[in-house]
Amino acid sequence: MNDDALKKEIVALLRRNARIPEKELADRLNSSAEKIAALIRELEKDRVIMGYAAIINQEAENGEVRAIIEVGVQPERDTGFDTIAERLGKFPEVHSVYLVSGHYDLRLEVVGQSMQDVASFVSSKLASQPGVKSTATYFLLKKYKEAGVQISKDEHYERLKIVP
Repeated sequence: MNDDALKKEIVALLRRNARIPEKELADRLNSSAEKIAALIRELEKDRVIMGYAAIINQEAENGEVRAIIEVGVQPERDTGFDTIAERLGKFPEVHSVYLVSGHYDLRLEVVGQSMQDVASFVSSKLASQPGVKSTATYFLLKKYKEAGVQISKDEHYERLKIVP
């Protein structure tokens, strides 16, 4: 397997479990641990791998409120959506920022200690930003799956019933 193919396989495996040991990656990919370690360092240096994160069961953690906020913005001359997206991403409450297609331009994931914290962020910080035309806030009530991982305790699998 060439280096590019190995890198794709490494990324796919790390996306599923970022704590998988290099030795196990090497065994799965029929390579050496040293080669895998070097390729991971290269992926990090090239900013293909930009960090590692844990998938947290929100119900077990408690105390955090998450919301999805759709933001309509006025693009800026020469930089389009980039400048305002980067500016909004600097707020500590903002966990993620995406440029999306559809009715709104940006999708933010915001974290607060309460619904009031998130509402306060929207009204006092977000809505007053230059270029922000409109917002729509959706509070996340329950997480079922994140990053390909089922969150529920009892992952129940039932085969589809075939009816003649």
